Amino acid sequence: MKKKYNIIFIALASIIYPMLSKAQQETKINRESVVRRHNVSNQAMDTLASLTVGNGAFAYTVDATGMQSFPIYYKNGVSLGTQSEWGWDAFPNTKSYKFEETLKSYDFNNEGRDAKYSIQLKEPARNVEAVNYFRENKHRLQLGNVGLELYLKNGQRAAVQDIQHIRQQLDLWTGIVTSEFRIEGEAVSVKTASYQGNDRIAVHVASPLIAQKRLKIFIHYPYPSGKFLDEGTNYDQADNHKTTIVTQSANVTLINHQLQGTDYFTKLDYSQGTIKNTDPHYFVYQPAAGLKEFDFSFAFAPKNKFDNEAHNYLDAAGESTAFWKHFWESGAAVDFAGSTDPRANELERRVVLSQYLTKVQCGGSNPPQETGLTFNSWYGKPHTEMHWWHAVHFALWGRADIMEKTLDYYFRTFEKARELAKRQGYQGVRWVKMSDNEGNESPSSVAAFLVWQQPHIIYMTELAYRDKKGLAVLEKYKDLVFATADFMADFAHYDQATGRYNVGKGVIPAQEVFKASETMNPTYEVAYWDWALRIAQQWKERLGEPRVKKWDEVIEKLAPLPSKDKVYLATETAPDSYTYDRWMTDHPAVLGALGMVPESPKLNKDIMKNTLDVVLKKWHWEKTWGWDFPMTAMNAARLNLPNKALDALFMNIQTNTYLKNGHNYQDGRLRIYLPGNGGVLTAVAMMLEGWDASNSDLPGFPKDGSWVIKKEGFKKMP
Repeated sequence: MKKKYNIIFIALASIIYPMLSKAQQETKINRESVVRRHNVSNQAMDTLASLTVGNGAFAYTVDATGMQSFPIYYKNGVSLGTQSEWGWDAFPNTKSYKFEETLKSYDFNNEGRDAKYSIQLKEPARNVEAVNYFRENKHRLQLGNVGLELYLKNGQRAAVQDIQHIRQQLDLWTGIVTSEFRIEGEAVSVKTASYQGNDRIAVHVASPLIAQKRLKIFIHYPYPSGKFLDEGTNYDQADNHKTTIVTQSANVTLINHQLQGTDYFTKLDYSQGTIKNTDPHYFVYQPAAGLKEFDFSFAFAPKNKFDNEAHNYLDAAGESTAFWKHFWESGAAVDFAGSTDPRANELERRVVLSQYLTKVQCGGSNPPQETGLTFNSWYGKPHTEMHWWHAVHFALWGRADIMEKTLDYYFRTFEKARELAKRQGYQGVRWVKMSDNEGNESPSSVAAFLVWQQPHIIYMTELAYRDKKGLAVLEKYKDLVFATADFMADFAHYDQATGRYNVGKGVIPAQEVFKASETMNPTYEVAYWDWALRIAQQWKERLGEPRVKKWDEVIEKLAPLPSKDKVYLATETAPDSYTYDRWMTDHPAVLGALGMVPESPKLNKDIMKNTLDVVLKKWHWEKTWGWDFPMTAMNAARLNLPNKALDALFMNIQTNTYLKNGHNYQDGRLRIYLPGNGGVLTAVAMMLEGWDASNSDLPGFPKDGSWVIKKEGFKKMP
């Protein structure tokens, strides 16, 4: 069985990832050594050190026992989530709310426009309730907790403090977690692995406690919290859902979990023993008393279409090992060994762990939520403005196929994006900022007015084209690119008095502190608008099609990047950008105009250099987010300031914290933040390989001998 699965999976992996070139096979980098020196080890029940296994569209996060044995204890840390791409639910719409009840009309530029935006209305009560309903629904599900029931000699359930002599390790090269610990002197060993072709986990458990009937496995189905966060520990409201055993045999049990908006199935495969329903939504596997060790696997699926194969730990471990070996041996790699800069090892640790985390949690067919597949934030909904940070690094690290897989979302939601643009009187498609996987919009007084997600699809499809070249890529994505450009050109408002096109009013920039009704021409958005429209015209030319006259008109007459005293402003309408405290909080997005975005014909690098100096000196960095530091690093690198780029990556700010498990910690609410991980990978790739206009090796690193770098497989940034 193990051999069969390995052969199948290796064949699959060879399709997913490009075959290794001869140069890669003769690499100077010992990739296994680089990866394994950053394996994660735990010696305590550390709630911020949880470990995750998964396949990109499904993930399972474990505590120090190797399973989800103490979900309540870990609730406010890196929660013990079990989530999938497909797991969504909705509470009943008992009052028949209509989405139209969340809309409000605006005409920001006094042009007679009746543009309807879905916002967080304050009154009347009925509309407020409708807003809350559509924000909360759909919500992503926590599929279930699967953990160990452990007992002391006196029959009491073991508590966290009873788990002693912990030795746990995530082997990044294989994707397998090995956990060893003792209870009252008795050893327990748990090995945990994820299948890569379906949403299934398998464990191998060995302990004398099995024969003593002091070790069992539980499956507990929580109820959706319906809140901004859902850590998978809401065990109340038992009467609102139903969980039943559908079929059962000596080694297999099938369970159905029914909620108000959906239902799904769990298939359990196990060694000798029994499964009993001991409480509503709570099931226990009691291994046969004669066993010293056993295998247990559990799979989740939206339909009862499981195969009839028996699944065990060796199959899962073999599949995981084959997959991760192939992953690490494909794409790019970097080795900082030998560097004397004391930050080198930590930077290497961050990029290795970030590769693992983003592949496990962000490798599906949709933009991921900002907390991946661990616990819900914003009700589990993805934010398209964050998709750049989640996905661009895959292409720069030579794994563009993973990025492209996430672009499926745009095809699926195209018509809803077109409807949104039409509702506001614009041509083309306006990509929804906060939605479920089907593009259903969530009311938000910020999200409704953001526009910087618009050019992302042009950026990412341009990376796909650069990766593969050829007509096929252009034909595949051209409708997405051109419809996006149509909206961008139409959204730009023509000012008769100045003879120019403005981005806004009616825009909240990436730096979200500004009001839509007052904001015009944010520096970052104007630069991004200019670049993306030019790229869209290049796509027309590559396809042998005529340039679009309206796009060229907007490019030619687009407002200049706003500046004052030889420093770029956050927005044209904020001349006090660096004297008013509030304008120096949140994302310093002005730096994204050169960094994320390539150098524009509109941009003056001397002015941008002055801007970087002012931002570094005056910004309230304690009020920023995880991706702001790599964004700043990319800006400094393009300005030929490598020391400042590295300093930006290592600012001693809480939101720039990277935990033992590699996660980017923000605060007590967002204990993990994957855009930070993606940002580090993007910035480091750019600093190593450069960008179109760079002509030196390692342009983002100092040339003083403090950095010894081996690299291979990276792609240049635009």
